[in-house]
Amino acid sequence: MRVCHVGEKMPSLVKHCTMTSMVAYAGATWDWHRIHYENEYVKARGIDYPVVDGQVFGAYAVQAIQDWLGSKAFVSSLDFRLSQLVYANEIVRCDGEITKVSDEGLSIEMKVTVIDSTGNIIRVVVEPMSAIVLWQD
Repeated sequence: MRVCHVGEKMPSLVKHCTMTSMVAYAGATWDWHRIHYENEYVKARGIDYPVVDGQVFGAYAVQAIQDWLGSKAFVSSLDFRLSQLVYANEIVRCDGEITKVSDEGLSIEMKVTVIDSTGNIIRVVVEPMSAIVLWQD
């Protein structure tokens, strides 16, 4: 278990939402809705590009937490609200900060943003997002 402090920032996790990664995620979750991969289908519905499956942002959050805190950190609860769509080939960044620390674990508040190639925020797409992390023995 590592020592953590309220206000400590989680290292950012940056992901490029490529069609390859989107199809791989669809295969892993058995979510084959055409909105996530078929250009003609989305264009017929007035959407310019396939839409990233919103569940993937939970996976990104857990990856960011475990990359940061290590294998002894168990994400026991994760809550988030997808506020805007993310499209194929966009780049997203997951950021967070510790808001509570106890002997059992900690709470983290996070958000996911779409960023440009230089890291500037284009829009916030997941907020609020919160996790409760417990320490495993």
